[in-house]
Amino acid sequence: MALPIHELAALGTATCWAMTGIIASDAIRALGAFHFNLARQALVTLLLAAIVLASGSLSLPDWEMTLVLALSGIIGILLGDTLNFAAVGRLGPRRAGAVFALNAPMAAVLGWLVLGEALGGQAVAGIAVTVAGVALAILGRPSEGAHRLEQVRGGLRTGLLFGLGAALGQAAGALIARPYMAGGLDPYVASLIRVGASGLAMGLVATLPFAPPRPSVLSPKVLALVAATAVIGLLLGMTLFLFALQGGQTGIIATLSATSPVIILPLLWLRTGQRPSAKSWLGAGLAVVGLALIFTR
Repeated sequence: MALPIHELAALGTATCWAMTGIIASDAIRALGAFHFNLARQALVTLLLAAIVLASGSLSLPDWEMTLVLALSGIIGILLGDTLNFAAVGRLGPRRAGAVFALNAPMAAVLGWLVLGEALGGQAVAGIAVTVAGVALAILGRPSEGAHRLEQVRGGLRTGLLFGLGAALGQAAGALIARPYMAGGLDPYVASLIRVGASGLAMGLVATLPFAPPRPSVLSPKVLALVAATAVIGLLLGMTLFLFALQGGQTGIIATLSATSPVIILPLLWLRTGQRPSAKSWLGAGLAVVGLALIFTR
């Protein structure tokens, strides 16, 4: 059975975000979550502007839609991504991904309460099974000694709070953008508005006295990691996510995007040499069952 294009795009988003979590960990711990997110947004804004201008599709929506998309970017990218990166820096990509996966049920509930989106029984079951599988897959401990990407730094409770805030920010940002993306707005234009507004807001915050301190030294390796995560996670991942929102319900698209922690497992195995536990693989299998329920609804 051919999978719907918008749901495939959501899975592409999950893959991009899984790669970002692994690539970004060292850069986040070097720069801090705020300045890491600010640097990648500045780069991606320039890239998106170049893409939109080169394609000749620069047709900005009206002021109301532009302001709403800007708000969506500030909530979903400035708050959501910064808190998610703070969680990754403290919990590592695997555990932070488990907490971030909670954006799926949050989005489903918000979509039902605010947008009146009705989910059938099979879709609800698929979402529940997928989220349970993601959580089980990520919470399974590695079978060998802890790699630095598995270490908890800065307190478990703080990391969990950051992760929950990130999940809520992602869910709320998706909810705000969903009605406008369903109207057929170009995903690159929408991404440019969202990322540009978030980057501008972060730039303003960076000038304030209470802003996080800037790193004194930026190594070429850290800059390369920032650039890689900007292109993979924000340019490709966020654009695919907005495209997915054009044709899918918020809860379902958020659930498929939330499978990134499952995709992290083989990538983390390749990166660290540590084989995921049996519990982790069992969780991945449950997630696949949940996805099948969603796809065949």
